[in-house]
Amino acid sequence: MGAILQSMEWPSFFISTNFIENTMKSFQKIAVIGGTGKSGTYLVQELLAKGYKVNLLIRNPEKIPENHPNLKVVLGDVTSGEKVEALIKNCDAVISTLGLGIPASAPDLFEKATEIVVKTMKSLGLDRYILISGLNVNTPFDQKSEKNLQATAWMEQTFPKSTRSKQKEYELLQESGLNWTLVRLPLIELKEGKVPIRTDLRDCKGDKINAASLAVFLIDQLESGEFIQKAPFLFNV
Repeated sequence: MGAILQSMEWPSFFISTNFIENTMKSFQKIAVIGGTGKSGTYLVQELLAKGYKVNLLIRNPEKIPENHPNLKVVLGDVTSGEKVEALIKNCDAVISTLGLGIPASAPDLFEKATEIVVKTMKSLGLDRYILISGLNVNTPFDQKSEKNLQATAWMEQTFPKSTRSKQKEYELLQESGLNWTLVRLPLIELKEGKVPIRTDLRDCKGDKINAASLAVFLIDQLESGEFIQKAPFLFNV
């Protein structure tokens, strides 16, 4: 059975030929959702430092970052189709580090946002969608440790609506036909220094992920086909 699962986890025949063709060009302009959150700020800083142009969706005007020649701010909410279209139009890819935010959004935010983003990406011809989630999301390939099974159960009991919404997000991605990557994370540490990280498709084998290292990993996925239509766990070594 393990051998069957292993072969299913590397479904190269499911990878869109569009992605293979698109890797021949460079991703230059990136739409970012959740870029003012605890991990999103590291992502935006790293994108700008690497020379990318960034379109940034911001719900709260008070969180607008300092001016940068490669940064364009779109004021609005991710549940607005009009604002999402304004955000991702003329971009090459979308990266989302969306959280419930402060003040907290409705707990079904994740599925609502994904429905709108997927629909808009398809209408505009975008294909690459990279986003983060929690280790509580389940996939058919998981072999979670007892510790992580208990953590997942606790999330389902304590935050049932948002946990269901994150699971629904994964299901919507599977149905989307896009070249998506859903990065599942443990506790995010807000630290500047980059530390070694590991990935695993079956279980999260670390308790934390460094925000700066996460930002680098997310950006690396723009040009990588390793985790197309997969949901890897990412954690500090």
